[in-house]
Amino acid sequence: MAAADKPRLDFDGLRPPSPFLTEKHDAWRQQLRNFIEAEINPNLDAWDAAATFPDELYVKAAKAGALGMGFSEELGGTGEDIDLYHRIIFAEEFFRAGSGVVFADLATHWIALPPIIAFGPEEMRERVARPILRGERKIAFAVTEPSGGSDVGAFQTTAEKRGDSYIVNGGKTLISGATRADFLLTAVRTGGPGVGGLSLLMIEADRPGVSSAPVKGLGWYNGNNGTLTFDNVEVPAANLIGVENRGFAGLANQFNIERFSGIAATLAMARTAISEAIDWSRQRHTFGQRLIDHQAIRHKIVEMIQRVNACYAFLDILVWRFQRGETPVAELAMMKVQATTTLEFVARESLQVLGGRAYTGDNRVERIYREARIFVIGGGSEEILRDLAGRQLGF
Repeated sequence: MAAADKPRLDFDGLRPPSPFLTEKHDAWRQQLRNFIEAEINPNLDAWDAAATFPDELYVKAAKAGALGMGFSEELGGTGEDIDLYHRIIFAEEFFRAGSGVVFADLATHWIALPPIIAFGPEEMRERVARPILRGERKIAFAVTEPSGGSDVGAFQTTAEKRGDSYIVNGGKTLISGATRADFLLTAVRTGGPGVGGLSLLMIEADRPGVSSAPVKGLGWYNGNNGTLTFDNVEVPAANLIGVENRGFAGLANQFNIERFSGIAATLAMARTAISEAIDWSRQRHTFGQRLIDHQAIRHKIVEMIQRVNACYAFLDILVWRFQRGETPVAELAMMKVQATTTLEFVARESLQVLGGRAYTGDNRVERIYREARIFVIGGGSEEILRDLAGRQLGF
């Protein structure tokens, strides 16, 4: 094979071609890449060290069209003519640079805003959605609890109806953007046990009794990831989103969106790790030859690429099925497990190829290796999702 015919083995070349990606998707990718390279990449080291980024980035992201993607122009978005690949590409581009400190906070409104827009009162759409899409206010999706985790039916944060208000007590943890959010779309228990007693409330973060604190995560580098405490917080009954005791349906749909983003992020990080491993193996010489000329190293790299390619084939079919109206929950759960365990494997093998260089601070593999575990746990742990898949498959 001539050199010109050989496949590119950089980040872009390691994404297998897809029959479902169009010129419109390519344009969206370039739009995001231009924004990230101009506004994020030059600042990443400083933001990682600070475990946060300035609020002005939200406004810049809004002006660049990154925040409003998928929301109506009437509310200040860029239009609703999008598909799942737009969200997937968003995650890919942010994690291409290893910018996990930014992604979770800038993307959380995708899962927190839609229920408010779909089921909230007109007044709330104007007061909450519009300023968020301008980058002037921020929202968090307050679901996970210390006692519940992925077990949504065990949530204990309560909202007791008293006249025209709910009194909210309890806590949430590992909430993206919790420490800087102005609004909290919160899963609360308004009824009996199980998922049938859950509702969604929009809670303003400045209400008396609401407090937040950062969670010192395992190498997560995001100080905005935090806990929330609700101590006799009075919330107007008008802040109920949807129907009381029927909030789980809204949660389930948003979880699906979150999992697609998580899958895309993990595969993007895997491609970044592989590309860095390949670059280093072509530069590094051991025992009189390049590292990549050793058969054992070539086999490692080939297996990493093989696993990533298999994941993208699975992902393409899942996107196609969702966009034609199916909801293959079992397959999405399995896909998330497949993608995250692939990332763990790739991170380990890439670190092995880089050896001591992985710890010199001038590459992304070491950080990807440390961050890989959060993706296996967040958005549904490996065990929870395999069990969910089994139940959905009927056994």
